[in-house]
Amino acid sequence: MIVPVALNQNRFATRWHALQRPATTDAPRIWRKWLLDKGSLTQHLINASNGHFRVEVVRQQWGQPSLAEAKALNIPTRQKVLIREVQLLGYNQPWVFARTIIPASTLTGKQRKLHALGTRSLGSVLFRDPTMKRSPLEISRIPLSNGETTWARRSLFYLANKPLLVAEVFLPALQQVNYRHK
Repeated sequence: MIVPVALNQNRFATRWHALQRPATTDAPRIWRKWLLDKGSLTQHLINASNGHFRVEVVRQQWGQPSLAEAKALNIPTRQKVLIREVQLLGYNQPWVFARTIIPASTLTGKQRKLHALGTRSLGSVLFRDPTMKRSPLEISRIPLSNGETTWARRSLFYLANKPLLVAEVFLPALQQVNYRHK
């Protein structure tokens, strides 16, 4: 297992900014296409890696959301949620660290399958679900354990009107990857 850049719940307790004017974002040009694309990040990473892509589960367990996550989901901070953290790897390099917060109330009916994704990507489920709706993207700078910062985005997804929050942190190795949209 490749150890992820130290990203814990506290790293996600940051200020997130709505993308009201994407052209004026202060994100460096190299990150803008990744940050602003509303399609499946999984599919873009598969394309960029010529299929040499995989999902590595770092952690999946029941817990409590951070204050910022609970606020985004409009749930109490003490509500139980499933926390799923994964690395998305291209050519065996960690390109993205993703943290998904799924309220227990979302894991009912057809959405029960979200509990058992294993190494399948969440995007492979979300973007195939005809009931899927997505909130506008928000971006933030996330501090890394080595003192650097990187860029992240998050958005709410709704499957059959049931919410889950997905945050994606673009790791430094992704800067070397050519963004390919197919």
